Amino acid sequence: MTTTTATHRGFWYRHPNLRLAGLLSAPMAWLVVVYLGSLAALFITAFWQVDDFTGQLVRTFTLENFQLVFTTPAYLTTVARTLGIALMVTLLCLVIALPLSFFMARVASRRWQPLLIAMVLTPLWASYLVKVYAWRAMLQPESGVLAWLIGPLGLESPGYGFIGIVITLTYLWLPYMILPVYAGFTRLPGSMLDASSDLGAKGWRTLRSVIVPMIFPSVVAGSIFTFSLSLGDYITAQIVGGKLQMLGNVVQQTYVSNLPFAAAVSTIPVVIVLLYLAAVRRSGALENL
Repeated sequence: MTTTTATHRGFWYRHPNLRLAGLLSAPMAWLVVVYLGSLAALFITAFWQVDDFTGQLVRTFTLENFQLVFTTPAYLTTVARTLGIALMVTLLCLVIALPLSFFMARVASRRWQPLLIAMVLTPLWASYLVKVYAWRAMLQPESGVLAWLIGPLGLESPGYGFIGIVITLTYLWLPYMILPVYAGFTRLPGSMLDASSDLGAKGWRTLRSVIVPMIFPSVVAGSIFTFSLSLGDYITAQIVGGKLQMLGNVVQQTYVSNLPFAAAVSTIPVVIVLLYLAAVRRSGALENL
């Protein structure tokens, strides 16, 4: 073994982190190329068009696809509806996850915490389609489970439509909000809560001034999951949405006959998520995760 080879190997043994980074660099580079390459191909295709006579792709630059999306009221309504559903699902997940995660992390004993975490994770083991079809059965207007439960109260089942989509997506993505917020609560020092109480702060003041700033990065992490997953979903809308459509449904219906237009529609949620991530980054929440 030469002196140069021995020195080279000794360097890598003295720096295991660099060795691990070197081993992972090739797979990570491949994933970046595939992911960014597919997004680039999607973006480029959005500026092409389909020949109306032959049905073949015409690889010439045009803005007709985006003009059609942003000048057609039906498509603008679909964009607004999809964004509204994603925001409502994220908000509902947060409202449910905050008290539940606080109970799991700060109230429940250490003996019960693993069981509670397992109960949160259990729905993720079931098939996506099974869960959506289960909610379709529960949301059935007259004979569904919800109609049977709230009927005696004089209420009606929301049925299939906007509310049905929001309820189903909230159930599907709730674990992705609970787990990050739970992790944030577990990192919350108990001494800070005691100090807030000793200084005379009431419950709501402690929540606003101590707890919320500390768990804000975790809330942001959970919102990224719930918001982006809801924004790109289309199967739930197809099953429990009735006649309502989301952007994903438009892509599904048009990608065979008009691939460039479908690509143009697909770029809308991508751009929305990128803008959301940029806003989150400016807030500094990602740096504190």
